[in-house]
Amino acid sequence: MSGILRCPVCGGNLSWESTRCVCSAGHSFDVSREGYVNLLGGSRPGETTGDSADMARSRRDFLSKGYFSPLAEAVAGCLDEFCPADGNVLDICCGEGYYTSELTKRSARRFYGFDLSRQMVRLAAKRKCGASFFVANMAAMPVADESVDFAFHLFAPFHSREFARVLKPGGTLTSAIPGREHLMGLKEFLYAKPYPNDEMPPDAGDLILTQTHRVRAELSLKSREDILALLKMTPYFYHTPAAGLARLEAAESLRTPIEFVLLVYKKTAS
Repeated sequence: MSGILRCPVCGGNLSWESTRCVCSAGHSFDVSREGYVNLLGGSRPGETTGDSADMARSRRDFLSKGYFSPLAEAVAGCLDEFCPADGNVLDICCGEGYYTSELTKRSARRFYGFDLSRQMVRLAAKRKCGASFFVANMAAMPVADESVDFAFHLFAPFHSREFARVLKPGGTLTSAIPGREHLMGLKEFLYAKPYPNDEMPPDAGDLILTQTHRVRAELSLKSREDILALLKMTPYFYHTPAAGLARLEAAESLRTPIEFVLLVYKKTAS
């Protein structure tokens, strides 16, 4: 099966076969038993890069309960509006595949997803949702120039040059950033003086911001397991004062707003 993927060694077209991906120059990459391929390169690539296995499982278990389904619905709306029915869709920094798996339930488009973490991609592939998942670096995506109709990119660093390179002329990128009140209830446990998010859009280079959509809902978490899983999905996991972490670990329940700003970018038609 040929598609949008390119060999990370020579840049040639990759054909995805049942047990390997291979290019015309003979470079070959094994398809794992879960069904993903590692295109990162190097020695045991992705084994210790990105999120750990524990963090990947926590994220999968939390998202599978539907807590962030309003965001998935909003991305699905953008997909339906901006992507042709036979288009190529790329999930940039796909994590454990929740959002792609939700989109494949309502669309017959061709889906691809990648992440720097092999642990995340392994879980994504195990969803068996029909998407092609691979391990790769966002700064050097093994994706053909101007091959993607619609890409989405949720809570991850922004690489405008690579995003513009892989989008077709007239293609769309949907990116999510935290809204002002996103997870304020969580931050009130962690910090003495929690601050709202700044909602600052990233520098998008030559991509043109054409629309913004605000998505807001309230979460009510009633188990310590879910509360700590939510924490592990955030940057606060790495920058939490000990006293704040102790307060959160003792909490039996948590109510917090979730708020996302969806940014819709277009690549100008040439």
